[in-house]
Amino acid sequence: MRSSALFWENIQISLKSIRTNLLRTILTVMIIAFGIMALVGILTAIDAIQGSLTQQFSLMGANTFTIEARSMHVQIGNETYRRKNHAYISYRQAREFNERFRFPAEISIQTWASGSAIVKYKSYKSNPNTSVRGCDESFLYTGGYEIERGRNITVFDIENNEPVVIIGNSIASAAFGKDTDPINKFLIVGNGRYRVIGVLKSKGSSMGFGSDRLCLIPYTNVRQYFSRPSMSYQISVKTYDPMLMDMAISEAEGIFRLVRGLSAEDDSDFNITNSDQLSQMLLENLKYVTIAATIIGIITLLGAVIGLMNIMLVSVTERTKEIGTRKALGAKSIMIRRQFLYEAVMIGQLGGLLGILLGILIGNAVSLSIGSSFIIPWMWIIMGVILCLVVGLVSGYFPAMKASKLDPIIALRYE
Repeated sequence: MRSSALFWENIQISLKSIRTNLLRTILTVMIIAFGIMALVGILTAIDAIQGSLTQQFSLMGANTFTIEARSMHVQIGNETYRRKNHAYISYRQAREFNERFRFPAEISIQTWASGSAIVKYKSYKSNPNTSVRGCDESFLYTGGYEIERGRNITVFDIENNEPVVIIGNSIASAAFGKDTDPINKFLIVGNGRYRVIGVLKSKGSSMGFGSDRLCLIPYTNVRQYFSRPSMSYQISVKTYDPMLMDMAISEAEGIFRLVRGLSAEDDSDFNITNSDQLSQMLLENLKYVTIAATIIGIITLLGAVIGLMNIMLVSVTERTKEIGTRKALGAKSIMIRRQFLYEAVMIGQLGGLLGILLGILIGNAVSLSIGSSFIIPWMWIIMGVILCLVVGLVSGYFPAMKASKLDPIIALRYE
């Protein structure tokens, strides 16, 4: 009971001292809070980005891979993957592969028409930020898209070069509003007039992989109205059995080498990538951001340690007579030491609490802006509390030792 009473007495003395030196306490709390905010906020945002990436790539399916020209390489940071430029994949090669690949899988042929097209409907005119992709009837299945209203592109549309379009959800909302059914209405996409046959189900536009501002038209129509020299096609393959993924990739590479006319000693001049590989490449490079955030937080917390230690040393000097009085009345050195340590730890925890709250708000602001869900980063919260405890103990230890070693006679004579 006595130890419990002494504990609460030290807590009350610490709170009184914190209120007495309110301005200095607030400044130190803000320094600690800034360090924790940077750490928790950035790491929460990274968790949100990782979750969003995983979700977006999982929509493509773990059993989907894509064949594309190596000129369409991926470069992240200082790492470049398959950067050697080779010939584009032609329409003839894509069609020939589709005919020769007999693996139990769904095959889709697609090509980019434009990444900055303008969509018009009556008085509505979009910004030049609409992506237009030419595809076939299998693209929705291999790409992980779903139709909300209307129908998919058919083989008839492909063979007859039909001017039909499937539009993203935000395009439908902006052009037609809530009261007008877009199906069978006519849109101007680029320079062509297209009949709307379907609207894609919304899945956001996180990390640039969204479908809400996407237009899908038959790839044969793209050849006519968006034609350009050396237009390159992509081939997506989705196996019916995920366990056959590696076998399907090996067979696809062998067949496409034959389609490209490569001899046995030639290197493959095309890429075969799946969603898991690209996702891992991006996630791997996020670790550098995590390291940078950790360094920023630690440097800021070191500043907080120095600031808090300075405040505690000043407090010891200002309260020398008080310390002498307490010792003269029977307070032991260990109780004086605990009093100053409790005070330092409480200031650290106040800064940590404020920093954690601000960090969660900032991190989730990023999360919501990329279409991800609200995240409570329990691991970073616990780590923030522990770091602030360490900050309090480290910065309070030397002043507490100094206070506990004061001679009561000398302290009572101090002015």
